[in-house]
Amino acid sequence: MGFYSDVILPFGIDFCMRGEEFSEYRKKYLADVKGDTLEVGFGSGLNLPHYPDTITRLWALDPAKMGRKLAKKRLEAISFPIEFIDLEDERIPLEDASVDTVVTTWTLCTIPPVADALQEFKRVLKPGGRYVFLEHGLSPDDNIARWQNRLNPIQKAFAGGCHLNRRIDDLIAASGLKIEKLENFYFPCPKIAGYMYAGYAVKEG
Repeated sequence: MGFYSDVILPFGIDFCMRGEEFSEYRKKYLADVKGDTLEVGFGSGLNLPHYPDTITRLWALDPAKMGRKLAKKRLEAISFPIEFIDLEDERIPLEDASVDTVVTTWTLCTIPPVADALQEFKRVLKPGGRYVFLEHGLSPDDNIARWQNRLNPIQKAFAGGCHLNRRIDDLIAASGLKIEKLENFYFPCPKIAGYMYAGYAVKEG
């Protein structure tokens, strides 16, 4: 982590991702959230206004502490308890099978050991718990996918490690979580960054 990723990037992400289009999708897909919830990639709390009444508490995980300062007004407006947590030796500091829902929105693209992260999501989820995701990734359009692969090194360098070309559904399935709802569409932005994977997966057992 450095000044760019710790300070400048959180401001940029907050500015770019708080628009009405983002809010509409957050509200739609976060409707599947319930119970004790872990949000990975909390950022500046842009999801907070869109959580339904079915959430009982929130653990918020994000390496960039600046986001918490940017989230001040959003934090003041919520009615459920929230606790900020940090990784401990690359592990989420929660007990096995202790969480009803795990949430990521525009986050899997930036996690370096993404397969390990998904295993951690699975570990902390209760049997029957949901992993709710709203993520961008690799397009099925060959021409767009070629450009995603070409531009990926540049994207990673300037966007905090964000990958354009991750196949989100395959990554989730490989973790052992069962995808029960998946919707694919283009978000209203340049298509190389706008192919979306949205829905939820369940921990069986």
